[in-house]
Amino acid sequence: MSIQTSRVDDLATDLGEAITELPEYETFEAAKAEVEESPEAQTKIDEFERTREEFMLARQSGSASQEDLQELQATQEELHSMPVMAQYLEAKAALGERLEAVNEAISAPLALDFGEEAGGCCQD
Repeated sequence: MSIQTSRVDDLATDLGEAITELPEYETFEAAKAEVEESPEAQTKIDEFERTREEFMLARQSGSASQEDLQELQATQEELHSMPVMAQYLEAKAALGERLEAVNEAISAPLALDFGEEAGGCCQD
C-alpha cells in the first residue's frame, strides 16, 4: 500500500468518525433508538411491513386492487404520523441533507460525484 493510499484511508476513517459527532447524526441515532424502543412503533412497523408484503405479492400476481394500494398508503400514513416516527423521519432527512453537503465538498475537487460513484455499480 502506498503512502498516499494509506493517507486517504486514514482520512476516510477520520471523516467517518467526525460524521458520528455531527449533531444531525446524534439526533438521528437518538430518534432511531426511540423508534426501536417503542412497542407501539414496532407494532405499526410490523403491520406496515405485512401490508406491504401482501401488496407486493398481489401486485406480482396481478391481483392488486386500488383498495389494496389505498390500504398500504393508509398504513404508511398511520406509521409516519406517530410522533416518534415523525421525529425519526425528520432526523433521517436532516442527516441525509448534511451528508449530501459532505458529498459535495468531497466531490468538488474531483471530476465526479463521489457519493454516487462510491455508492454502487451500474452508473450511466
